[in-house]
Amino acid sequence: MNVTELIEKATTRIKDFKAWVALDSGNLSNGQQLAVKYFSVAVILFVAQILFGLLAAAQFIWPGFLYEFLDFNVNRMVHINAMVVWMLYGFIGSIYWLLEDESQTEIVGLKLGNLAFWVLTAAVTLVVLVYLLVQIGPGKDSSLWLINEGREYIEAPRWADIGIVVVMLIFFYNVVATFSKGKWSGIAGVLTLDLVALAGLYVAGMFYMTNITHEQYWWWWVIHLWVEATWEVLVGVIMAWSLMKLLGVRRKIVQTWLYIEVALMFGSGILGLGHHYFWIGTPEYWLTIGGFFSALEPIPLVAMVVHAVYDSGTHAFKNGNHPALAWIIAHAFGNFFGAGVWGFMHTLPQINLYTHGTQWSASHGHLAFFGAYATINIAFFYLAIQHWRGNVWMGAGIANAWRWKWALGLLNVGVLGMTIAMLVAGYEQSFIERAVEGSSWGGYFTAQNHPSFQSAMSWRLLFGLVTAAGLGLLVWDLLTTGKGETRKAQEITQH
Repeated sequence: MNVTELIEKATTRIKDFKAWVALDSGNLSNGQQLAVKYFSVAVILFVAQILFGLLAAAQFIWPGFLYEFLDFNVNRMVHINAMVVWMLYGFIGSIYWLLEDESQTEIVGLKLGNLAFWVLTAAVTLVVLVYLLVQIGPGKDSSLWLINEGREYIEAPRWADIGIVVVMLIFFYNVVATFSKGKWSGIAGVLTLDLVALAGLYVAGMFYMTNITHEQYWWWWVIHLWVEATWEVLVGVIMAWSLMKLLGVRRKIVQTWLYIEVALMFGSGILGLGHHYFWIGTPEYWLTIGGFFSALEPIPLVAMVVHAVYDSGTHAFKNGNHPALAWIIAHAFGNFFGAGVWGFMHTLPQINLYTHGTQWSASHGHLAFFGAYATINIAFFYLAIQHWRGNVWMGAGIANAWRWKWALGLLNVGVLGMTIAMLVAGYEQSFIERAVEGSSWGGYFTAQNHPSFQSAMSWRLLFGLVTAAGLGLLVWDLLTTGKGETRKAQEITQH
């Protein structure tokens, strides 16, 4: 088959796929059309995150699996970076989705926004290809700029880092210019301030310092403050708007909790960073301060959802998108337990002395990222699909409702199962590697090869497969839910 025939065949397949999903972009505004582009790439990266996570989980059990073809360090790196980037795509898509509705005007800078999307997507594709194909060789200044910066969780090369900041600045301009042209609100003000921090804090990860303590100090500003502070506020904005649209909740309720979230973020987010400082040589009191304040971050978001649902029940409000509402409720409790309870338990000084850097961290990370960020993005995917099909009914009695319910159940059970399996592995590491063997290299390898650690890793892989099954069902449901539905969604009146 020559290239021309291959292109024709691919074009035909794409047309067939579009006809099968039967989605009509004519139902969307310009901003919403831009948003669904971000959502589409987010779902693809979500699939990549789970796939490479499964490969890395398998390599804990069979270390020789794919050795020198797809090594553990590459699989883990792609797994983590795909997670960070797909959530970022989801957040940007969600803001573009609500922007025109909240500002009551057309989006400003649409062409620039579309250009930024394609540049960002091309850059992400190129970076992933480099991760997979070019990871062997000496680390030099050129490799820092072109291949990998060598910083865990933010391994993107320097050119990609600069590109991310530029895309964030374009995004910031579009949001501020649109609100300036249209209508400002409390949500708009919080969002604008947060986007300044979103672009600015990422720059902290671009300092190159020869002192490892200084290097780690600035690295934590990105890993903790960028992710746990600016992302939490961004999620608060997204959730506040979605609760008004889904349940008709009063604006003053969601905005009040949003303001409390911002106030707490200055106290809890910045001081919460302290539980990392202890490990780079700062005074011991930072461990206690950081452990306590980092646990407070998700409380206003949980309170916002509980208050909104209570308000909805009191005023007999109805909801026309059950999957989206279910994922928002999953978000409230996932955020509370994953980021709050699990984080508090993990960062208590007396515990953190033994658990820092073990599978406890991975246990907390899996539940926190899924509960706090993945769930709210999935809720917006369902909101987008509903309107993409012409604002069809997606409440009680929707056809094939078992799919979204099973997807919700499998994804949550899978992530919770992985969380508990890694917690067990972390207990074993803390006991053998830290308490018994005194944090030595010998202790590390003894713990890694202990039967209880290996058993926990096997359970982790099993629940990873459950998560993958849930994701497969979720993608199937997103592509088909509401298809053929003729009933229109009930108009939600805001009180």
